[in-house]
Amino acid sequence: EWQPALKNVSSSWDVGILDGLSGWTASVDDVSADTISRRFRYDVALVSALKDLEDDIMEGLKERGLDDSTCTSGFTVVIKESCDGMGDVSEKHGGGPAVPEKAVRFSFTVMSISIQAEGVEEAVTIFREPKPNSELSCRPMCLMFVDESDHEMLTAILGPVIAERKAMTNSRLILSIGGLFRSFRFYFRGTGYDEKMVREMEGLEASGSTYICTLCDSTRAEASQNMVLHTVTRSHDENLERYEIWRTNPFSESAEELRDRVKGVSAKPFMETHPTLDALHCDIGNATEFYKIFQDEIGEVYLKRNPPREERRRWRSALDKQLRTKLNLKPVMRMNGNYARRLMTRDSVEVVCELVPSEERREALKELMELYLQMKPV
Repeated sequence: EWQPALKNVSSSWDVGILDGLSGWTASVDDVSADTISRRFRYDVALVSALKDLEDDIMEGLKERGLDDSTCTSGFTVVIKESCDGMGDVSEKHGGGPAVPEKAVRFSFTVMSISIQAEGVEEAVTIFREPKPNSELSCRPMCLMFVDESDHEMLTAILGPVIAERKAMTNSRLILSIGGLFRSFRFYFRGTGYDEKMVREMEGLEASGSTYICTLCDSTRAEASQNMVLHTVTRSHDENLERYEIWRTNPFSESAEELRDRVKGVSAKPFMETHPTLDALHCDIGNATEFYKIFQDEIGEVYLKRNPPREERRRWRSALDKQLRTKLNLKPVMRMNGNYARRLMTRDSVEVVCELVPSEERREALKELMELYLQMKPV
C-alpha cells in the first residue's frame, strides 16, 4: 500500500496490461485516436520490479551486516527513466490496423536501492544495478504506435504515466520484502532521453534552433566563441516559468525580444528530464574531430596558408580510400556510432599514418590516439 494513498490513482493493484488510451474521452468532435498503446500502471510496475529484486535486497542487507528485522524503513530507490522512438515498425505486407509506422517505448531501470538505517549518518547502498545500460535491466512500461515528433499524441498517452509518477514522489510504498513490511521512497531521474526527446519533453525548440544546448542558454554564435566555460543552468522549473512568460508576454515585447528572453522555450514543458551527454554521441563527436585531424595531417595543413577547397577534397578522398581498402571501412554521409568506434582504434591510426609524410607528426598522431583510448572508459 502507499502512504499517503496515491492521488488520482486507483487503489486496486491487481491490474495487468492496460490499454494506453484508457481514460481518453472521445467526444463527438474529437478525432478518434488512430493508435494502439499498451502499458502497465507505473506503481504496479515498480512493485513488480522490487519483488523481482527481493533476493538481491535481502542479500545486500546481509552483506552489509544489517539486521533485516530492524531495517523496515528508510529505503530509497533510484529509478532511471528512458523514452525513445523505435523507428520504423511498419508491417511490410500485412493487413493490420491503420496505425502510425513509428513506435515509442517508455521504460525504467532500477538503478540502486539504499537504506538510511537509524542512528547511522550515511545511507548504505544494498543494491546497485551492475549493467544499467543493458536491455536486460531495462523494464518496458509503455509501448505505443506514435511518431515521437507527434507531440500531442505522445503527451496525451504519457500524461497518465507522468501523473502516476508525480503521485509516487510524494508518497511511500509499504511492501512485504523478506517476510516483513518495509517502506520505500522513489527518486526518478529522466536520463534516458536523446536530445530530440529532451527538447520535446522540456518545451524547447527543435534541434536546428539557435539555442543549441539543452543544458544552458548558449546560442550557436556564443558557443563557437567560447567552447569551454559553460555551466548547467536550464532546469525543468525554469523552463515552466519561461513558458509562462512566452505565453503571456508580460512585457509586451516583439516576437524576437520575447524569444530571446525565454531562450527558445516555446512549448509547455511536459516532463522533467536530466539530460547528459551519452556515450554514443561522445564517440561520434570525438570521431568527427579525429576524422578532420586525419585529413589535415594527410595534407600537411600546418605548412599551408588556407588550402583551397579542391585540395581539401583530395585529402578527404585519399583518407576515405585508404580506410576503405585497408580496413574495409566505407565512407558515410554522416558520422554514425559504428563508424566512429571503428575509426577510433590503433589499427585505424596505423593505416592513416601510412599517408602522413612526416615521421614526427606520425608519432604525435599515434600518441594522441593512445591518449584517447586510455580515456575512453571514462
